[in-house]
Amino acid sequence: MIGYQVRAYGSESPTADLKLMEISRREIMPKDVEIEILYCGVCHSDLHTARNDWGGTVYPTVPGHEIVGKITRIGAEVTKLKVGDFAGVGCLVDSCRTCDNCKQDLEQYCLNGFTGTYNGKEKYLENQTFGGYSEKIVVDEHFVLKVPSNLNMAAVAPLLCAGITTWSPLRHWNVTKDSKVAVVGLGGLGHMAIKLAKGLGAEVTLFSRSPEKISDATELGADAVVISSDATQMLAAKGKFDLIIDTVPYVHDLNPYVSTLRTSGTLVLVGYLGVLDAFINTVPFILGRKAVAGSVIGGIAETQELLDFCGKHNIVSDIELIKMQDINLAYERMLKSDVRYRFVVDMSSLKVTDA
Repeated sequence: MIGYQVRAYGSESPTADLKLMEISRREIMPKDVEIEILYCGVCHSDLHTARNDWGGTVYPTVPGHEIVGKITRIGAEVTKLKVGDFAGVGCLVDSCRTCDNCKQDLEQYCLNGFTGTYNGKEKYLENQTFGGYSEKIVVDEHFVLKVPSNLNMAAVAPLLCAGITTWSPLRHWNVTKDSKVAVVGLGGLGHMAIKLAKGLGAEVTLFSRSPEKISDATELGADAVVISSDATQMLAAKGKFDLIIDTVPYVHDLNPYVSTLRTSGTLVLVGYLGVLDAFINTVPFILGRKAVAGSVIGGIAETQELLDFCGKHNIVSDIELIKMQDINLAYERMLKSDVRYRFVVDMSSLKVTDA
């Protein structure tokens, strides 16, 4: 298949800055949608992939999987979307759609492997998939989401990763107005977990090591803040929570948080990828029927459910809007947690010729 060229920002090696380049997009197939990208959120996964922190990055790489834009073309067999619609694309652009998980709308757990929005395998072109740091993207309509038009489009973008990453466990563990939910860590994931849990009517508590986060958490809707380094406060929280969403992205001791779970409560990890077994005491799991679990993003139907919920309740991310040309500085600031709470690229800046 012959593709067409679009402008993008990407990296050519683990040590190279991201820079302007041209990439190929496939010509639209019968079920494809072409989207002019208006905004793209900046995720820690973007940085990790650009720098090959997890291994396996294929260069050149163009990150970005929090994409919001407007549909400019559709294939002949597209039925659920039309030209001019606001649309979103998250972390997935394909899956096998035939395995048991895909049939249950769990494409993120595709047993044959999903295709990531970037650094996956392009089905029709002989290259890797390229993400949202670009002018346009072409995606099968099954993986394209409808974005409520009443929301701030720039602030919608992080919902497609940070939002669904926290929404999926809230839904899976059946959080309602009678639930008591705690969130560990206040960053891109943590601030969305607070907003969404509160939107579902739960009583929400933030665990933080930083007393200065109290006012921020309260503004976001948290009912309480527990300073996790304060033994007295942690003891007072013992046996309180039905669900804890742990957003911390580095190795940390889970045992103090497990003690704050109710009987049959669950702590779900959404931030840290790595080994924790040396840090876990099984006694409270056995004696209190408690669990530690993990969760990753969500399927397409669940992500659409999230967007519809956010449209109804006017929930979006707190963002800092940046130009595409400032992405390398944004990465350095992300490493220092110097953002409240998510960078989003105004993709109109990509049309400006670099000096």
